[in-house]
Amino acid sequence: MRFQLLGPLTLTDGPEAVVLQPSKPTILLAALLLHANAVVSADYLQRAVWGEEQPATAKAALQTCVLRLRRLFTKHGVTETSIEAVPGGYRITAEPHSLDLLGFRDQVRRALVLSDDPEAELCALKDALSLWQGSLLANVRSDVLHRDEVPRLAEERLRSVERVCDLLLGLGRYGEALVELWTATRVYPGHERLHEQLIEALYRTGRQTQALAEYRRIKEFLLDELGVDPSPALQQLELAILRGEDLEAAPGRAPRRPGTVQLPGATARVVEGEVVAVRGPGPAEPAAAARPPGTSGAAAAPDVTAPPVPPPVPAVPNFTGRDAETAAMVARLTAPAAPGEGDRHPLAVLVSGAPGIGKSVLAHHVAHLVRDSFPAGRRLVRMTRPDGGPRGAADVAAEVSAALCPGQAGGSTLLVLDDVVDADQVRPLLPVVARAQGAVIVTSRMGLAGLIATHGGWVHRLSAFTGAESYALLLSVLGTDRVEAEPDAARRLAALCGHFPLALRILTARLLTRPGLRLGDAVGWLGEDPLARLTLTDSPGLSVTARFDGALNRLGPRLSEAFLRVAAAPGDTFTAEDVPAATEAVLEQLADAGLLEDGPPGPYRIHRLLRAYVRRTDQERIHRTEKV
Repeated sequence: MRFQLLGPLTLTDGPEAVVLQPSKPTILLAALLLHANAVVSADYLQRAVWGEEQPATAKAALQTCVLRLRRLFTKHGVTETSIEAVPGGYRITAEPHSLDLLGFRDQVRRALVLSDDPEAELCALKDALSLWQGSLLANVRSDVLHRDEVPRLAEERLRSVERVCDLLLGLGRYGEALVELWTATRVYPGHERLHEQLIEALYRTGRQTQALAEYRRIKEFLLDELGVDPSPALQQLELAILRGEDLEAAPGRAPRRPGTVQLPGATARVVEGEVVAVRGPGPAEPAAAARPPGTSGAAAAPDVTAPPVPPPVPAVPNFTGRDAETAAMVARLTAPAAPGEGDRHPLAVLVSGAPGIGKSVLAHHVAHLVRDSFPAGRRLVRMTRPDGGPRGAADVAAEVSAALCPGQAGGSTLLVLDDVVDADQVRPLLPVVARAQGAVIVTSRMGLAGLIATHGGWVHRLSAFTGAESYALLLSVLGTDRVEAEPDAARRLAALCGHFPLALRILTARLLTRPGLRLGDAVGWLGEDPLARLTLTDSPGLSVTARFDGALNRLGPRLSEAFLRVAAAPGDTFTAEDVPAATEAVLEQLADAGLLEDGPPGPYRIHRLLRAYVRRTDQERIHRTEKV
């Protein structure tokens, strides 16, 4: 008996197949299989089955779902796979022959071993991709799984598709590559690497006009949808086509021959200047990936194919405020290097602060201002997965190395390492960046004092906007006419947002979609329930509450509970003596995570939106307890 996850969730036995009906046990089975051979917490399973708003009986109902699954296994003769109850949750055991997801990852690993034989590697990857059978989890009705897990699985498939197309192009099988690429580029219209491969395949089959038309298509899409130019690789490809050059000999394009490059703790294979696969220590052994939230023990098989060159840093519309920080960062990133400094560490600037305080926006804005000082480009490397957990070290190292490859021949590169979880994520990368004479902007909720102590750099700790900065943002986004017609209302709106950049951005987005709404009327509407109103209905994840939820989840249970107790303490400021339940060490950890402001020798403070969030969380907890 075999489980199929890569499509509708199905049980198969030879030619016989049973597509499971949408139900809560089906959701539970999908959640367990997605993290096969790992312990999945009961809390995560309950959220997957019932969503964020769980019934009071969720724990007991989860046990009932497990019993129903075990009966289902007995009915269909599933003997090799079992569901175990373990402390804290459940675990399902599976092997590559009994679960297609594990089989896919196993085939990708086999392909990596065969990297010296392109035909054999191509065959292995095609076998792996053949396991995908339609829309992922089409019969699994779980918003949590479709939000957190499906994008990750789709990315794994996409990386293998990219590698297959690379191999086909390298083997001269351009027509075959076109079949794959026409579909992939329409499914992923903004994916530059796939378009680059499609344009190359068209050109190599003698269709220069179509190749240039495809370049114009992706260029228009990037400008209209994202406000960015095509990557340097795409621009160089267009220039080579216009000149009628041989692509293998075109300037800036590395030959399509496999090679290797050493990364910290891993070996990466390079094709066309891109790191496309990573091997961890030992022969053909993939580096360990970080586990998904809610899992422990033996995690699911990690990704072994590295991502393409990371995307360029996006432009920032209506950037406002942070004048002092912007000027200081630009001056430091563009100043001539001191003698001998470049041999030891890259130039590093850290931007830290609370979740939603505007760290990434500032980093992106500065990256654009200093673009002339980094001719090899500015690249964005996200340091967390979509679920908020840290990305694996080998995966990040491969992406960083891929971003720096063009810089080896065309000047220095600026990397924005966005949303770093801890200092250990960054330390192995700095020697690689230093050798490429690049620079780094790090954004993190954490203070990362240990990183600064060992590797140096400059720190900018962000706080909420001033009243003048908030007003300037409203002017920039909403327009002078609308804001200056009701200046007092605009200032009250900014105050209700606590001058918090994320809250202001969400508010202005909502107001832009209601051009007829008076700002004075919006004051009363927002003041009734700021936390509920500071969200976007078409993007529920983009909300103040969701950002704070993610921050608390990243803290871990002990610190999260401590923060809830601290935030419930009376008074606008407090010290360790005022909160008996928390030591100064705990308060320092919370301040380092951006959830408290200031600290010794002065008192701590908590932002008004965070305090309101804690009060609402406590009320919801009390309400759930009363219902039980």
